[in-house]
Amino acid sequence: MQSLVYVGKFLGRHGTLQNPAIRRIACLSALSDTHQMLQKTCRDFVNAEIVPKAAKHDREHLYPEDQLKKMGELGLMSITTPEEYGGTGLDYLAYSIAMEEISRGCASCGVIMSVNNSLFLGPILAYGTQKQKDFWLKPYTSGDKVGFFALSEPGNGSDAGAASTTATEKSDRYILNGTKMWITSGFEAGAGILFATTDKSLKHKGISAFIVPKGLKGFTLGKKEDKLGIRASSTCQLIFEDCEIPKENILGKSGYGFKIAMQSLDAGRIGIASQALGIAQASLELATNYAQNRNSFGKPIAKLQIIQQKLADMALRVESSRLLVWRTAWLKDNGKSYTKEAAMAKVAASEAATFCSHQCIQVLGGMGYVSDMAAERYYRDARITEIYEGTSEIQRLVIAGQVLKELAV
Repeated sequence: MQSLVYVGKFLGRHGTLQNPAIRRIACLSALSDTHQMLQKTCRDFVNAEIVPKAAKHDREHLYPEDQLKKMGELGLMSITTPEEYGGTGLDYLAYSIAMEEISRGCASCGVIMSVNNSLFLGPILAYGTQKQKDFWLKPYTSGDKVGFFALSEPGNGSDAGAASTTATEKSDRYILNGTKMWITSGFEAGAGILFATTDKSLKHKGISAFIVPKGLKGFTLGKKEDKLGIRASSTCQLIFEDCEIPKENILGKSGYGFKIAMQSLDAGRIGIASQALGIAQASLELATNYAQNRNSFGKPIAKLQIIQQKLADMALRVESSRLLVWRTAWLKDNGKSYTKEAAMAKVAASEAATFCSHQCIQVLGGMGYVSDMAAERYYRDARITEIYEGTSEIQRLVIAGQVLKELAV
């Protein structure tokens, strides 16, 4: 299977692609040849490898191990990680395009991919020592291993600065005590980034980040959550009871944890917004296809003005959200501030996913309500995109705060 690194080199030799399948996205935004080829490669892969098994994985809560390995072979599990560490070496726009396509087929595969790319590999790339990068990055680029991101706790979700998990310094190590909650890939991950309080008196400035491998004494897993959606990805608690980790596992400096978390979540919101965009796009495609093939009153329901209005509203939200997401990715790729834009993109795309999946069910009618059709899965999967990595309410606070700074009189 072609890797995305190879795809980029291939395009450099063979020029622009003209395949109609990719003009849907490329025509209005002048995407580079690499991005166009990436979108086509991912779409073909999703249609062949992910879509046929997505319903079964969701229904039976099956972890998509085989699909993730194939995604790793394509380079999708480490898109923005440099080639020297085993990654694909592409930009965040490429990451967004790939995330949308993967999530169009299976939102569970999308969230696993997102966490590994932006919340595990990303912080290590940004803050890790050379030794940490050399040791931790390569094993998590191939799809054989995935990482987790442990910030939320039973007593705090949106309040990231209120971590009650503690890391007590003792000689050449830290002792971890506490519980983390809502951890994506908690059961399958080999290691992750964990945030704990090292100095309670400093509040959010007393939080530090650590690279924590699974299998340590005193590190256990809570029950696997039974969720409304994204059911092919595991979510669980991580429990630490006098768990010892070496001092060399601290990421960045002591007290950098809150900064690392916020910067990682900004990048992560590009991934989750792209996941939501994939769900919205899938809903639009299903509704459009069904409307063209379902006859009522002697003609396809696509001829009915009310159905056309629904499809138009869905398309409007998908396209406008996509431009917001891509603009955010462009800002990050060009080293510009993107906190406000990441929040905007996540709000717009997640609410588009909820709206479009709802309208998809309406267009399908009774068929939209049964599990034989994907519409009800899209509806369930969409809901979490307005909640994790910062609720829509928190995103609006972030947006307002940035606007008030920018437009202060």
